[in-house]
Amino acid sequence: MTDYTDHLEQFTPYLMNRITARYNKGVEAALKEAGISVAQMRALASLVEAGPCTITELSVLTVIKQSTLSRTLDTMEAAGLILRIAQDSDSRFRQISLTDAGRTAYEAAWPSMLSMSDVMLNSLNADERETFNTLLLRILYDIRHHDF
Repeated sequence: MTDYTDHLEQFTPYLMNRITARYNKGVEAALKEAGISVAQMRALASLVEAGPCTITELSVLTVIKQSTLSRTLDTMEAAGLILRIAQDSDSRFRQISLTDAGRTAYEAAWPSMLSMSDVMLNSLNADERETFNTLLLRILYDIRHHDF
């Protein structure tokens, strides 16, 4: 019979999930002051990094289901943070892009994201942080289903 003592603390996906959940909780409080949700910030950050994209692409980048993301984008569009423009050949597909207000909201909220990241990685020195990020990217590139 297998000994499951401390099994979860040796299970990397479990640890990653707990760390990410704790990070999101900390960020959530900081972003609330800026009037932005974690999902909205993920969308803003992804649009800043990737530029205009479709909801399918944004769903992959934000790790948010399309139905949930669509509701998030509705709120963001109403707040003037994004634009959704129909593509020429097919009005069902819309390009999502940042507005100036969206970029301003991102720039106001990003320091909170960095601060919480520093809290999360506090026990690692600069070299360890770089190595950790390199390893995470290798894992992501190995398991992803898209080229982005």
